[in-house]
Amino acid sequence: MAILRFRVYWEEDEIIYRDVVIKHTQKFSDLHQCILKGYEFDSKHQATFYRSNDSWLRGREISLEKYDDKVYKVEPLLMNEVTLGSEIKDPNQKFIYVYDFNKAWTFMVELINVDKEENKKITYPACIRSEGIAPSQYGTKGLVDSRLAEVEEKYDLNSAAMLEGFSEEDEDGNATGSEEDSSTESTSEEY
Repeated sequence: MAILRFRVYWEEDEIIYRDVVIKHTQKFSDLHQCILKGYEFDSKHQATFYRSNDSWLRGREISLEKYDDKVYKVEPLLMNEVTLGSEIKDPNQKFIYVYDFNKAWTFMVELINVDKEENKKITYPACIRSEGIAPSQYGTKGLVDSRLAEVEEKYDLNSAAMLEGFSEEDEDGNATGSEEDSSTESTSEEY
């Protein structure tokens, strides 16, 4: 059984990518779900793949479903009916994946390897490599997410510092911070 390894680049920044492994007999809907999981996106929106060439031109569409509000030149194939192996026409086969048509999240999907044997430790499909911080689907993410806010709250020195014996002084012993501190500074200086 052939195991396909795809590299899924975010169109906006090619240093952000996910490597996904999937069996050639699995469907495009499986690849769709694996990409969303790898990029930490939900699965609430419309999605489609396009078969592509080396110039990243959009070819035959493989859609999650047939959308009434979209005009098609040719009826799309459906993700849950089409196996990946049936659409591999080239050893470096490329697909374009578009998720959430309003936001138009676009990913470049490139076949980078084919293995003849599956790894018994992996449940296919699987994201086996992540490079870069994934874009945030609905706003800020990466270093400015809920985990950072929790760390800031946990280590907030402004409110807890005075209780723990820390003062608001710089290296020279001068008070810093509020106007109250500057008005009560000591007038005697020792050098």
